[in-house]
Amino acid sequence: MGLVKAETLSIARTNLFVSLRLLEALLLKGMNHVVLCPGSRSTPLALAVGRLAGEGKLALTTAIDERSAAFLALGIAAGSGTAPAVITTSGSAVANLLPAVVEADRSCQPLLLITADRPARLKNCGANQTVNQEQFLLPATRLFRQGPSAGIHLFTDDLLAFFVEEAWAGCHDFSGPVHLNLPIEEPLNVSANEQTQVLNGWVPENYRSNAKPQSVLKGKQGGISNDFPVLDPSRSGFIVVGPWRGKRKDLIAFQRAVHDWQKISGWPVLADPLSGISSNQKGLINNWELLLPNSLPMPQEEIQVLRLGPLSASRNLELLLNRARGGQVLISEGDARNLDPLNLAIQWSQGFTSWLECFKKKQNFQGNNAVNSETELCKQWLKITKTTQDWLDKHLPLEGMITEPSLARWIPRILPIDIPIMLAASSPVRDWLSFSGVSCLSRRCFGFRGASGIDGTLSLAMGLAKVLGRNFLVTGDIALLHDSNGWLFSSQNLIPLTVLLIDNGGGGIFHQLPLQVEPKESFDRLFAMPQNVDPLALAEAHGVPYRQISCLDDLAPSIEWSLSQSGPVLLRVCTSPSNDAFLRQELRSGLETCLKEFSKNNSVDI
Repeated sequence: MGLVKAETLSIARTNLFVSLRLLEALLLKGMNHVVLCPGSRSTPLALAVGRLAGEGKLALTTAIDERSAAFLALGIAAGSGTAPAVITTSGSAVANLLPAVVEADRSCQPLLLITADRPARLKNCGANQTVNQEQFLLPATRLFRQGPSAGIHLFTDDLLAFFVEEAWAGCHDFSGPVHLNLPIEEPLNVSANEQTQVLNGWVPENYRSNAKPQSVLKGKQGGISNDFPVLDPSRSGFIVVGPWRGKRKDLIAFQRAVHDWQKISGWPVLADPLSGISSNQKGLINNWELLLPNSLPMPQEEIQVLRLGPLSASRNLELLLNRARGGQVLISEGDARNLDPLNLAIQWSQGFTSWLECFKKKQNFQGNNAVNSETELCKQWLKITKTTQDWLDKHLPLEGMITEPSLARWIPRILPIDIPIMLAASSPVRDWLSFSGVSCLSRRCFGFRGASGIDGTLSLAMGLAKVLGRNFLVTGDIALLHDSNGWLFSSQNLIPLTVLLIDNGGGGIFHQLPLQVEPKESFDRLFAMPQNVDPLALAEAHGVPYRQISCLDDLAPSIEWSLSQSGPVLLRVCTSPSNDAFLRQELRSGLETCLKEFSKNNSVDI
């Protein structure tokens, strides 16, 4: 009995020892945030995290909902550019990570999932809380690694170092999610005396293992041409910049490269609000989505297109690209998966900065002297966008009734430029495309469009605010309610987040779609799905201060009030989805009429 007791005591201490070594190795790699969810099987990991957080070596957030926890971590990843870790127990807890893992995969964000599991002896025999969790996240991860199947107490220094090296590279080389599944043998609980022994330098005598970690490392998916795609800057063309999915540290170089190519080619630039492009970019065409497909003139000759990153959320952009017949080049920031649903472009995945350097070498291009400082096409498009700006300012004034287009127009103008904005999927990101104008590019705009879902909206914004400071989330009521557990983070560290809730009584975007629903009473039940939850009462229950904004005149002072608060704040506006759907159509048709008149008087062929 004494020998058995000593052996189990050694396993308990070794579990804690290995957990500390694992986390300390990740800290050395650059990890500095951990989101921890409660559980029994993950006890050694939790104790290790608590110790390191107590010593100030990492930032710790605790969460009761694994789904929200993973989205909070994803927001932290997007804001910092470095993978945080999410730690969970075994069983269905792991399944709750999948929605955030899917988004991390598609939006190319580094994310490390560390899940505790039962050892092999308890697998496939009906043991409690034991499932095939090693398979749950596999389709959406860059790398899966399994610890020694009998338990993490069999790790060695060399094996653990290899484990961490592979995991960190998997998260950041081609940014995305990595899953570490760690079988942990019992006993799980470590006494205070045993914890002290580990912290005072105790090392297991038999710190060895012949076990090999099981891994599935997925390379970049092919089907993309390796030939260097060439564009001719002396010919007509335009640039489309989609949502930024490169590494955070590469964004400034990317901005400079876009500036250089525009200077070389003179091509106009259509930039998504999520592109990371600066409002100082030359040749920038504002409100371009509102001008498509008929209000931007196209030359008679073939026109080239430089497409940077994935497509924006615009059907009208797809129509424009289908009309361009001069060759299209699509350049991604390291993502070799096929990003061209239109099947029109040659794709090159090594990044735009690298492409431009290669172009200059191949063309013996000296310096940054412009070939076409401003093409005739760019001049025409800039004239049209200036007229559009003036027309929108007249028809969407900062006064009177609140509408969703007016919010998209004025929030980026009112909000200080040092405060980033996060746009929820669905209506907000689309309205920013159409109505916000150049002001939306005066700061970073974030949006999680990898899978284009409303999952985890509030938690994502909380994660961004944890690392970037005051953040401003624009969301609809269904998206906010879908992730209402995100409010649970509001009590931790006074996360500085302003939430602007556009309450339109359900899924307002469905009013913009050509849906034929009979009887009409079924529309809400089947699509809009309005809920009876009072969002202000929900905020109050979580201790979040709030204000109801009744008119556009009150928007600026309400935003100013929200920025004076130290923690999360809710600002609620109520809009009519049917009226706003009609307003969007009315603005499009009215602007098109205005621009046709403008073209007659200014020799612009639309």
